[in-house]
Amino acid sequence: MPNAYAPFSNFKVGAALLTEDGKVFTGVNVENSSYGGTICAERTAAVKAVSEGYRSFTKLAVASTGGDAYPCGICRQFLYEFAPDLEIILGVDEDHLRTCTLRELLPEGFRL
Repeated sequence: MPNAYAPFSNFKVGAALLTEDGKVFTGVNVENSSYGGTICAERTAAVKAVSEGYRSFTKLAVASTGGDAYPCGICRQFLYEFAPDLEIILGVDEDHLRTCTLRELLPEGFRL
């Protein structure tokens, strides 16, 4: 989260994506003056992983400076492409964690 670039919302988000073989890719949100150019932490982590040749993911942890941060709709669909059964770990600290699955958050995700 410390590396997040969030000058507009001040809502810094960090994500860690675990591959099937145990490698972790991290990401942060990067806002842009052209709001459509903003990228979320979850997609940053996924793009880093995919660009390194990884396509199978098992878990995603998401944390933020502003409380709970569920993946947005675009992130849900983006991740569904690679891991419909992804386990998502959310919470404000280690004592207040919850898990859900991507299918719970996006029950009818689109996939070719």
